[in-house]
Amino acid sequence: MRSAPANPADLSCPMPLPHEEHIVLGHGSGGTLTRRLVRQLFLQAFDNPVLRKGDDGAVVPMPPGSRLVLTTDAHIVSPLFFPGGDIGRLSVSGTVNDLSMMGARPLWLTASFVLEEGLPMDDLRRIADSMRRTADEAGIVIVAGDTKVAERGKADGVFIQTTGVGAIPEGREVGGAKARSGDAVLVSGPLGDHGLAVLAARGQLGFAIDVESDVAPLNGLVEALFASGAEVHVLRDPTRGGLATTLNEIAVQSEVSITLEESAIPIRPAVASACELLGFDPLYVANEGRLVAIVSAGAAEAGLEALRGHALGREAQRIGLVEPGPPGRVRVRTRLGTTRVVEMLSGEMLPRIC
Repeated sequence: MRSAPANPADLSCPMPLPHEEHIVLGHGSGGTLTRRLVRQLFLQAFDNPVLRKGDDGAVVPMPPGSRLVLTTDAHIVSPLFFPGGDIGRLSVSGTVNDLSMMGARPLWLTASFVLEEGLPMDDLRRIADSMRRTADEAGIVIVAGDTKVAERGKADGVFIQTTGVGAIPEGREVGGAKARSGDAVLVSGPLGDHGLAVLAARGQLGFAIDVESDVAPLNGLVEALFASGAEVHVLRDPTRGGLATTLNEIAVQSEVSITLEESAIPIRPAVASACELLGFDPLYVANEGRLVAIVSAGAAEAGLEALRGHALGREAQRIGLVEPGPPGRVRVRTRLGTTRVVEMLSGEMLPRIC
């Protein structure tokens, strides 16, 4: 945070005055109000030696012999708080997961906030605290950031942009173009929880549903998978566009065909029922705490066992097979024994949720 104090003793300054119960345009001016916001809220939430220096950038060490991975993402969601998570947990988890899907170990994170005038300060503090807890859970450190304030009605509460830095250990080679014929397709848990939880929080379903978002940092799950010795070719988190869009992307990149077994795809009964009522296909519904792993055929059982041995992968399943062709096609073998083609999502099946 550019306006962070160089002296950690500044953390003992008074809490915000009563007139600072909400974000005002002055909090984005770069002056006293900005400094006070950074010092009393962001630095208290994210305090660490690198951030505490108060410089315009963070100087951080990299593990020797590793390869650098850099990713950036922007996060919007309405409402800001939903069953199982919030925009703060979403922003950290999403960036950690993007790094992890490259086989990297996440190390550092920066966060840029666009705050809407009138945002309750308590909501912002709650979001920052959630980011800190999620970063601690993932073992990543928030080392730099920025704050801007938009006029009332122009920012939908909070937008968060994050950049993550990670390191790929020697010997790891994963990517969307590395799926091979004969590989097994694994998924770490039930699909569609996040999308339905957010829609339910908006009151857009028209009925109650007992589902929480799956949003979580997946780097621990990825490390468990690599520790099993499984030969991992592809890792992806099926976020916007869901499993169907993710697998279509992989099939195109790798020039292979992927066939799924409908009966093996894990979907909670409540999610399946809600999707049927709404006319949604759960294969296209967003997830924020699931991963798809494509592993060599001989590593399928070891990989599945490793996923199930972790708290975030207990409901993992083997759901399909990579085949030689036709390239770029994803199919589902239904419970009736028929086969249907699963296309890439061409538009918005659901109201935007992330």
